[in-house]
Parts: sequence; C-alpha cells; structure tokens
Amino acid sequence: MIDVVESDAGGVWHVLDRELAEGSRVHAAIDRGRRFDHMQQHTGQHILSAAFDRLSQARTVGFHLGAVVSTLDLSVEVASAAIAAAEADANRIVWENRPVGLRFVSDADAASLPLRKEPGRSGTLRVIEVEGYDMSACGGTHVSRTGSIGAIAVLSAERLRGGSRVEFVCGGRALGHLHLYRDAVAGCIRHVSVAPEELPSALERLQAENKEQRKALRDVQDRLAGYEAAALAAGAVESNGVRQVVQALDGRDQNTLKAMALAICAAPGFQVALFTTSPPYMTVMARSKDGKGDCAISLRSLLAEFGGKGGGKPELALGAGLTGELEQILSAARRLLRG
Repeated sequence: MIDVVESDAGGVWHVLDRELAEGSRVHAAIDRGRRFDHMQQHTGQHILSAAFDRLSQARTVGFHLGAVVSTLDLSVEVASAAIAAAEADANRIVWENRPVGLRFVSDADAASLPLRKEPGRSGTLRVIEVEGYDMSACGGTHVSRTGSIGAIAVLSAERLRGGSRVEFVCGGRALGHLHLYRDAVAGCIRHVSVAPEELPSALERLQAENKEQRKALRDVQDRLAGYEAAALAAGAVESNGVRQVVQALDGRDQNTLKAMALAICAAPGFQVALFTTSPPYMTVMARSKDGKGDCAISLRSLLAEFGGKGGGKPELALGAGLTGELEQILSAARRLLRG
C-alpha cells in the first residue's frame, strides 16, 4: 500500500503499488515499524507546533511528513533563539510523558474547545489532546503518551514567503540523525586531529589555507603557461606571413589552454588552436588582433565535422566535446585557421 485517500462520498480507499485481479482475496497487515514512526512524527509535530504558537505566536500554516525528515511552515519568521526555545519546550512536554487523548466531537462542541487552529471541515471531528498543552482536530495516527516520541530535534530552518520553514525529526529518526552526525564528525576529526568542539574553526582554517594554496598554484601555473607559450610561439609554422600554432597539450585544462593562447596572440601575426589530449576534446582557438580570420567561424566548422559545442568571438573561441582521431582534428584546425 502506498497511500490512503478519502473519497468525496466519505469512503476510504487504499492505494496499492500493483493491480489486483477482480475477486481475489487479499491479506493485509499493518507495518508496525512504519506506523510507529508516523505516530512519533505526527504527535511530535503537534507538540512542536504548539510550542512555536505559545512562545513566538508563530502559527503552523503547513506541515509535510516526509520519508526522512518533516517540515513545518510557520506564519512568521522565527529567529534561531526562538527556534531553540520552542525545541526545548517541546522536549520538556515529551519527557514529562503526558497523556495523549483522543475523542470525537461535533463541530458545534468543537466551537467551545480551545483548539489550536480552526478545523478545516465540519461534521464529526476527531480531536487529539496533549494534556495541558495542545488540542487539535486531526485524523492522523498518534502515540498514547508523549514519552513514546523520545525526542524532537530541529535540524534546520530557512526563510519562506515571509515566514519560516523548520525541518525536524522525532523519535527513531532523531536517533538515526544523531548516528549520522556522530559518524560524520568522527570521520572529520580523524582527519584534522582536533576535539569535536574545535572542528568548525579547524575546517575554517583548512579552507583558508586551501584557498591560499590554490591561488599560489594558479600563479605558478600562469607563469609556467607563459614560458610554454613562448616555447610554442618560437616553434610556430609560418605561412604567408602568419605564424600558426596548432598543438594538443597533455595535462592541461581549458583555462590553461586559454591563458597560453592569449599569451601567444599578444604578439602580432599569430593563429593558435590548442587542444586537450583526452576525448572528448576541448579546444581554444585564438588569433592576434592584427589577424583577419574569424575564430568563431573556424570553430563552428570544426564542430560541424567532429561534434561538440562552443562559440566565441573573431579573436577567441572555446569548444568542447569533440570526438574522432586527434591528428585529423589538428589537421582540420590548421586548414580552417588558414581560411
């Protein structure tokens, strides 16, 4: 069974994940683990919603019971301190192990009850009461005492349409997330060799160091690209007053190829096409400012022959996704650059 819905006529329909032959007998059984999980989440939601309502006047305007986490949509934006206060008060109710009562009342009788929000239907109502804390009309499944929820844990919160969306878990799901975070933190501290409470600052320090190292590496790569560009320019093939450099370079990404091509074409009289060496190939095509060719047109013709995508301007064009024999691609690039 994947869902239960109520028809317009008031009938209850059980939605299955497969077809049944007409007249066949069916043996149905409740999945106790799944049912208890939903009971924990649903009753926990009642208590958490009541806590936000009591402490922050934040009304619950939406609730989604997810397969992994659940969410509350609140009518107003709630600060982190208020979220922590609501979480603490909700857990106080859980640990006091208060009774959770159930009764059926008419809509007329419901009007005299201190319901947290107006019911969305008329007729006979099913009312869930957390003793001394919350009373709501609800058709969901619930635990009989709040202690069965175990714990309510808020995982995150974000702004949403002038209010807040709060992500939370209860009971067994809260324990599962504790195990998840425990293992993640343990794995991190093994690598950085710090105490758990020092982990945020340690990660921040590592990020800063990594950023500095990346910048230093990029500076070295740029200088090396300049030297390599000079060597390629020195070995250029000259034809009709134009010096042409068409090469496939191992271990280079497209950004490095672009830097090298621009360095070569900073001098007059150059046409350049540089490629990576592993398919699908990337390329950078460039020319000096005094040149007359159009790199974008040349690249378009190359892509039409060998596939891929890309584009650019007359002086610089970038492409990716080329396939075929590399020597044939290089030969075609030389021809297209000559025009």
